[in-house]
This record gives sequence, structure tokens and C-alpha cells, in this order.
Amino acid sequence: MDKITCSAFERGRCVLGTLPYGKDFVKTIEDFCVQESIQTGVFSVIGAVMSVTLGSYDQNQQVYVTYNKEEPLEIVHCTGNISLKDGRVAVHAHAVLADINGQTIGGHIFSETSIYAGEIYIQELLGKPLKREYDDTTGLSLWKL
Repeated sequence: MDKITCSAFERGRCVLGTLPYGKDFVKTIEDFCVQESIQTGVFSVIGAVMSVTLGSYDQNQQVYVTYNKEEPLEIVHCTGNISLKDGRVAVHAHAVLADINGQTIGGHIFSETSIYAGEIYIQELLGKPLKREYDDTTGLSLWKL
């Protein structure tokens, strides 16, 4: 049986913030992390978006299938991580969102997601920065531990 490969980190800064109205969800978090020199961490977000681009990974074709929703949606749950990909800060986030009737959708959040309001909690992790590298088996960029 294969085992989980892991790496230990120490806690760094705990950051609380608000996400700016009308800005891109992924780019805003990435830009903040670059500005604050956060290369590895985890985060959660609550709030709402005006529109979203979500996706799911097609394991057979090894590509993301994405779709857009151009309507106000509540962020029911959003969690993500921060690591390096190709030497740059990369945000990986998944969310469950609800419409005005409580119907939910979810998946991987992509750029072209427009923030209405958001509150973010980031836990910086200290140590050798996590790096994403292409994985031949899955076709994904996964952490290289």
C-alpha cells in the first residue's frame, strides 16, 4: 500500500482581510500573497461573488471543464491553498456557492470570478515553499514533497 507523502511546516502569520469589490478572486489573493511574501499557506473565504468561473477535472481526458455563472452567488464554503508553480505564487481554491433560491454549485474556482464581498483568513506556513509540478499519472500540477 502506498503511503501519504508529507512535509512539516511551522505556522507563520495569521492574516484576516477583506476582498475588494469587483476584482478577480484568484488574482487578488495571488497578488496579496506576492505583496506579503506568502509562498505557502492555506485559506478560507466567506462572502459573495457577482459571477463565477468554476470547473471540474475530467480524469479521462485530463483537462478541466469550466463553466460560467453570471449571477449573484453566496460563498457557502471556500477553501484553498497557496504554493509555487513555475516559480510564481499560485492559488488553488474550491468552493460551494448558492443562488438566491439556495441551489448550490461547486468546483475549482478559476480567474474570471468577480468578487462582490469577501472576508479571507490566510494561515501562512513557514519552511521550504511547496512547489507544484506536472504529474504524469494524473496530468495535474501537484505538490512536489
